[in-house]
Amino acid sequence: MRAKIRFATDQAVAGIIFREELRYWLADGSERIVDFSMHPIRDQSGAVMFLHPTGIDITERKGFEAALRESEEQLRWLASIIESSDDAIVSKDLNGIITSWNNGAERVFGYAAEEAIGQPITLVIPPDRQDEERAILTRIRRGERIQHFETVRQHKHRGSIVVSLTVSPVKNAEGKIVGASKIARDITEQKRSQERIATLAREAEHRSKNLLASVQAAVVLSQSDTSEGLKQAIEGRIRALANVHSLFAETRWIGAELSAIATQELAPYEESEMRVRIDGPQVLLRPDTAQAIAVILHELATNAAKYGALSTMGGRIELKWSHEADGRLILCWTEMGGPGVQRPTRQGFGTRVIEGMASQYRGKAHFDWRAEGLVCEIALQA
Repeated sequence: MRAKIRFATDQAVAGIIFREELRYWLADGSERIVDFSMHPIRDQSGAVMFLHPTGIDITERKGFEAALRESEEQLRWLASIIESSDDAIVSKDLNGIITSWNNGAERVFGYAAEEAIGQPITLVIPPDRQDEERAILTRIRRGERIQHFETVRQHKHRGSIVVSLTVSPVKNAEGKIVGASKIARDITEQKRSQERIATLAREAEHRSKNLLASVQAAVVLSQSDTSEGLKQAIEGRIRALANVHSLFAETRWIGAELSAIATQELAPYEESEMRVRIDGPQVLLRPDTAQAIAVILHELATNAAKYGALSTMGGRIELKWSHEADGRLILCWTEMGGPGVQRPTRQGFGTRVIEGMASQYRGKAHFDWRAEGLVCEIALQA
């Protein structure tokens, strides 16, 4: 600092005014800032007669200016955050009049700032939700804060949207509540996703119950003279259900095409094109009906492989179907070229399964035990 004063003196002697902020430290270690100047005083001839030094302590002013700059930087930083936020950040007075409106609010509600500022907040509130605003303002006046309040608001162009609101009181310098700040997050898609998940969960529960009911029916209807025979019968019927479920996955559980079910069930017996013949129009079956048809075809094919046309090399199967205008599905299973057939003296377990499955869908199964082969006609509501 002494060097600065000597320099200031030399400048003033030379007729140059010196002015600069100088810093010095007191004995207690605190720093002070002085606005220091050195002015030359001249006589009438213009010669420098003597010097006039002045010093004003500006420590407090400089501290205030630094604090003000910091505050302004924080305000600019906060304003930047508010403007870049995806959420709607809105302020309003205690009468519900909008006083600020960020870019996020434009995106969430569809109104530009110049359209919204000065308007009542009810601009974005549906008529049947107006009471909510009065209740919110009442709580704000009491100094309460409202967090994550889910409700419905109105977009300028897109109609109703679901939002999550957080509303806080705004106070002036004296601590008096003068308005409210509101953050609104559009959660419309989130709610739709939750609804879709809930719907899928309900569908999964329904499908699981339906599948378990089908498995239970297959087990209950399965009988055999031996434990191994019973095991094979149950395994075969559950395998038929599993096969048709793989078809459901391809259509996202809309259903399964009847020709695909038939092809899948009869594929093990198609040694040549002449062995199995499938013919019928395209019919997309509901999952529950598709499961019943899969089990029915499994029973017919299993019986034919054990005792009927598929038990000999020259035997053939023909499966035809039609879909009537009243919604009835009529399937005709015909066996040819197998061993001689006689009408059984007692009803077999496979026949019971087929009749039981058909009756679940207001249908019937008719068996014609012709000498040249079994003909089975099944009619049910598809």
